Amino acid sequence: MRHSLLLILPFLAPALPAMAELQAFPPTRVGQPELKTLPAGVLLKSSGSGGYFAQANGLFMPLFRYIQRHEIAMTVPVEAQVDQAAMYFWVAESEAAKVAGNESGVVVERRAARPVASLGARGSYSEKNFITTRDRLLAWVREQPGLEAAGEPYAVYWSGPFTPGFLKRYEVHVPVRKKPAS
Repeated sequence: MRHSLLLILPFLAPALPAMAELQAFPPTRVGQPELKTLPAGVLLKSSGSGGYFAQANGLFMPLFRYIQRHEIAMTVPVEAQVDQAAMYFWVAESEAAKVAGNESGVVVERRAARPVASLGARGSYSEKNFITTRDRLLAWVREQPGLEAAGEPYAVYWSGPFTPGFLKRYEVHVPVRKKPAS
């Protein structure tokens, strides 16, 4: 048992700091689609041109420098608009007073609570994994009576950049609404 723990510890250690971060909302269980309402909140946005997976590193740094400069605690998850290359950091309610407005490629957005369909997954933050999870989620939404997608699916990332791919947690969300009566 002791030797097993020693073999696993190097892989778990990078994930431990992520456990101490603030959470904007609870994660969706892996493989379990659900409907949930995301809370109202303040998000910081960094955007670029093209698709997210080609721009992710360039989107992260302006957000990271912003929270570092204003001493804002990191909050998980991080959201990513895939087709429009945008990354969003949630700001915990306890940290909102530290937000100083738009600056250096970061735009402050205030969002109302919103309903989404969500599917949790595990694996690397790759375009292939996003597409697979997105397609499963959209199929599930189509099967729900009286419900329809009300926007584009996006990625939601829970794990830090140094977490090994097989340990990373992510979700795909799609805004939803009740179908209009026919």
